[in-house]
Amino acid sequence: MQTTGNTILITGGGSGIGAALAHAWHAAGNQVIIAGRRQAVLDAIVADHPGMAALTIDMEDPTSLTAFTDGLLADFPALNIVVHNAGIMVAENRIDLAIAEATIATNLLGPIRLTHALLPHLMAQPAASLVTVSSGLAFVPLAATPTYSATKAAIHGWSLAMRAQLAGSSIEVIEIVPPGVQTDLMPGHADNEQMMPLADFIDEVMALLAQQPALPEIHVDRVKFLSEATRRGDFDTVFAALNDAH
Repeated sequence: MQTTGNTILITGGGSGIGAALAHAWHAAGNQVIIAGRRQAVLDAIVADHPGMAALTIDMEDPTSLTAFTDGLLADFPALNIVVHNAGIMVAENRIDLAIAEATIATNLLGPIRLTHALLPHLMAQPAASLVTVSSGLAFVPLAATPTYSATKAAIHGWSLAMRAQLAGSSIEVIEIVPPGVQTDLMPGHADNEQMMPLADFIDEVMALLAQQPALPEIHVDRVKFLSEATRRGDFDTVFAALNDAH
């Protein structure tokens, strides 16, 4: 993907990986629109980054997407990159139906619905990118977060299939695969020394995104312990190590 001159929508752009990507792309000379539930948080980020824009979106609410999409395209007709970053990660004690349903709605149905709404516009652009954010847990699940892990595995599979369907079109599909990163995605992650520092993660991701030809999947070195476990033939060992540690 080209690294500058884009108009980029980032869901979940108010914190963590989404906010850090927004900062990096804004600094690289892109029009960045961050979207999330908390307008005050978004406005604070925009105030520190003149030229950035913010819109409120609830990824769990399908009825709000039509109005969101109409307003987005009216204000930013040059939109050519959509980054599906919004997500929630909550520990579950066996099956917690409320957590499971909210996680599926936000992490999986939200990106699918928003892509459906924006795909005709993206198809009309001379060059466009659909960027998904999955997880190393898409490849080796964490037992404490079964539904989160399942939604990220689904996003990985969906990205593969959409890439095949859109082959030959103007849209490239790129999947970013994070390891555990020092953010507030779950309590304790931001201060956990076993997690990858956010700045280091973003630096490595931006360097990989700039490679030509474009990489279909962005795997930083830190995530390969998980994402390449099946390829190496040590899935059971990695699954045990991951879950024993938690």
